[in-house]
Amino acid sequence: MSGELFWILISAMLVNNFTLHLFLGLCPFMGVSARISTALRMGAANIFVLVITSVAVSFLNAFVLADAPYLRLISFIVVIASLVQIVEMVIKKASPVLFRELGIYLPLITTNCAILGLAIFQTNRGYGFLEGLAFAIGAGLGLTLALVLMASIRERAELADVPALARGMGLVLIVAGSLSLAFMGFAGLLSS
Repeated sequence: MSGELFWILISAMLVNNFTLHLFLGLCPFMGVSARISTALRMGAANIFVLVITSVAVSFLNAFVLADAPYLRLISFIVVIASLVQIVEMVIKKASPVLFRELGIYLPLITTNCAILGLAIFQTNRGYGFLEGLAFAIGAGLGLTLALVLMASIRERAELADVPALARGMGLVLIVAGSLSLAFMGFAGLLSS
């Protein structure tokens, strides 16, 4: 069982990385990846929301939506929106500086398709509570890894002699494509 949980975590983190393989969660990936410290904090906020979402989805699937699968999507959206509001209030109270740094991208976690994707994938794959937690942690670590990789390259590019044509969003898109290609190398790692 623990081996299966490990492979679910690794698969979500590397092989089926939500951002670099499935192209979910691109809004924070493009917008909050200018500084490593901000990327790490945004990654931590996403991990927290993903884990809480996974717990809520496990509960909803087991006890509330077992006989009403047609209510899953709307239930997931309501739960995710509520959780993100709680996270936003906590961050605003605990760290006003981080709240300002994340700006509009913090409430956009609500509409982050990676969060909703986790809920749908977890349900469709039939993951139980522990598998869902491993999946959520792996997905969050994968998103954080993508954010930090992008931020480190962007910080480094600020000091480099980058042609004017490639600066800004052009460079971000080139780097994102290159990172995505690099992560495609993990595709043969697992059979699932």
